[in-house]
Amino acid sequence: MIGIYGGTFNPIHYGHLRTATEVHELFALQELRFLPCSLPAHRENPSVTAEMRLEMVQIAINDYPQLQLDAREINRAGVSYMVDTLAELYTELTDVPIVLFMGADAFNGLSTWHRWQELFNYAHIVVMTRPQFVPDALPSFYNDKLVTMRDSLKSCLSGKIFFQKVRDLDISATNIRHAFIEYKNPSFLLPEPIIEYIRAHNLYSA
Repeated sequence: MIGIYGGTFNPIHYGHLRTATEVHELFALQELRFLPCSLPAHRENPSVTAEMRLEMVQIAINDYPQLQLDAREINRAGVSYMVDTLAELYTELTDVPIVLFMGADAFNGLSTWHRWQELFNYAHIVVMTRPQFVPDALPSFYNDKLVTMRDSLKSCLSGKIFFQKVRDLDISATNIRHAFIEYKNPSFLLPEPIIEYIRAHNLYSA
């Protein structure tokens, strides 16, 4: 199985890296691809260019061979729609199941995504939750898609939903950006080479 982990990564931090490493092991993935978006469809455009966010992701994962960078949304013009990306990957990978990883907040807003129901034509969705998370009752659309065993995702190419508890690291990109604006020390929140990159390029300054 190939894992997909999308986001703005503005900037990438240890919360992203720890979660990616954890689900890579839990799901015995062939690889997990970080997929930075260019222009997000459901939030404000990032304050840092797509190219710089891409560079930061590459720097952050250099020492993790199981983590890969997929730049297709940066290279594609216009708004980044996950359904288009998954359709491309589904065609490229042919007989390899694709797993789209997302947080609970993103999953709760899934019905606002562009052609969201088509996502299941191309991938499974794994909702990454905190240990204390209790899911709400799911809409009937999901009734035949929910599975309770991770291995169930290997039995078909797409169309399933699985809830996976992951380690809770309370790190947010928003707080990291504020730390740089306020000249606070962001050490241990993100890799040191990313801190150096941010300072060298004067990112997230007031």
